[in-house]
Amino acid sequence: MSDYAIRTDNLTRDFGKVRAVDHLTLEVPRGTIFGFLGPNGAGKTTTIRLLLGLLEPTNGRAQVLGFDTRTEADEIRGRTGALLEHPGLYERLSAEDNLEFYGRIWHLPVGERRARLRELLTHLGLWERRKEAVGSWSRGMKQKLAVARALLHRPSLIFLDEPTAGLDPVAAASLREDLAALASREGVTVFLTTHNLAEAEKLCGQVAVIRQGKLLAVGHPDGLRSRNGAPKVEIVGRGFSEGTLTLLRAQPEVADAHLRNGRLLIDLKGEVDIAPLVSLIVTSGAAVEEVRKDKASLEEVFLRLMEEEERE
Repeated sequence: MSDYAIRTDNLTRDFGKVRAVDHLTLEVPRGTIFGFLGPNGAGKTTTIRLLLGLLEPTNGRAQVLGFDTRTEADEIRGRTGALLEHPGLYERLSAEDNLEFYGRIWHLPVGERRARLRELLTHLGLWERRKEAVGSWSRGMKQKLAVARALLHRPSLIFLDEPTAGLDPVAAASLREDLAALASREGVTVFLTTHNLAEAEKLCGQVAVIRQGKLLAVGHPDGLRSRNGAPKVEIVGRGFSEGTLTLLRAQPEVADAHLRNGRLLIDLKGEVDIAPLVSLIVTSGAAVEEVRKDKASLEEVFLRLMEEEERE
């Protein structure tokens, strides 16, 4: 068995003169939550449809769970789950009846079906509400039930297309926690598209960034932050002046320095010893109370990649 749930080689899809996916070469390890990041219109949903065999590629090829998307799409769809732009729920039916219906579609034996239904609804905090019509539920609860629907037949791989879009912050955080717990417990590979960078940073073991169908970067979030985002220092204190900023900007290891909400923020050019910089700030007449050093956020890395692609 391959170590990769998904492998693509120059995968390309055109719609007339528009290239939605542009020579995408990608490997998604089994057992990971993989974030596929990009702005609206970047080609994320089109990529999922190609991987599920719902669209034919214009060029290139892809394998999902070892099956070719062109010739073995039925095998792929039988072994994967998907939550795309619509939750696929019948709102007049109860949560229990929705999952019963889909369990029959997947030909799950009655005992297994009911045990699985209870297992998923319990883990998602929906068991006590199982008799209620889904139409009366909040959007967050419906999304949880849609995730249960996609996981019902124990797929090896699940595709989630913007699963928290439109949810309030509390519902989105709850769904993220449930996804992480379910992925860990069931060992399923999750291919997650999103433009929510904070979400990807919390959930994903690996991420890929695309724009206009082109792959810009791929790797662990920490690795991308280290490679593409300069370290930062935030200093809390008093007496920061224009003279302090001028002194700092003259240092070879400093990319920029500025004040925000009374705090001194320094962008470094790499991993450097910041003790001399702190001493320099003190000699400028400022009082230092606290020093925090951190890497750039994934959002900053994402925006930098977008800007670089725009310039090319």
